Amino acid sequence: MKKLAQWIEISGLDGVIQASIVQPVTFTGALTQFIGNTLLRSFRPRMSIQLFMRQCEFVGNQSIGVMILAGMMIGAVFGLQFGEIFRIFGAEGMIGAAAGYALSKELAPVVGSFLVTARAGSSMAAEIATMRVNEQIDAMRVMAVNPYNYLVAPRIWASIAMMPLLTMIFILSGVFCAYLIGVAIYDVDLAVFFDKIQWIVKPRHLWEGAQKAMVFGMILSAVGCFKGFHASGGAKGVGRATTEAVVISLVTILVVDFFISYWNYIQVQDSIL
Repeated sequence: MKKLAQWIEISGLDGVIQASIVQPVTFTGALTQFIGNTLLRSFRPRMSIQLFMRQCEFVGNQSIGVMILAGMMIGAVFGLQFGEIFRIFGAEGMIGAAAGYALSKELAPVVGSFLVTARAGSSMAAEIATMRVNEQIDAMRVMAVNPYNYLVAPRIWASIAMMPLLTMIFILSGVFCAYLIGVAIYDVDLAVFFDKIQWIVKPRHLWEGAQKAMVFGMILSAVGCFKGFHASGGAKGVGRATTEAVVISLVTILVVDFFISYWNYIQVQDSIL
């Protein structure tokens, strides 16, 4: 082992191992402990309902516009692209089913969480990081105010609660625009459009999308709060914490999305067998 360690140090692989293995594992452990402390201290003492509702308004209500716009544009693009493919087989009526299936299981929770990360997650990181570098969090501890309960818990719970609702709005907007494209360009009948959706898209697909949205909401809010909570170095540290929070959230969402999708696939295969 000693010779192996010396060889790694001489070859310069110690920095690669540190960056690719040690740091991610350390960060994951620290983030998990941070989330555990936050969720535990949400109930002892009890989290303020007023703070929770304020964060719900910030994460949910203020994100509706961008979610509707993104859902409409993605639904319109899906309608155009799927329409060209289905026209070859004379199955233009499948436009809505394909768009609804892709949006409910994958695109709505993933793209929606990306948008909320860029809008709300970055704001959480910047706001808490500013409080950290200005020593406001230390002042809260002096005044016997639990910063986990006051700053972090409302943001995490609000993100978990609002992301499924935003995802459903995203899906509705996308399907509506796919319908407009199907009717205006590909002459799809209304009854056929919705009959195919009912045939392909099941309630469990919507539930799978909502589950992903809840997990992604926890990730984007927890990473943003964690990076802000541990920021240092003045204004430069605030910018660094915000950038790292956004990048880590997006990458983590993509990785977790694969494992959730694979788990859902296994569940479906087990139910068939």
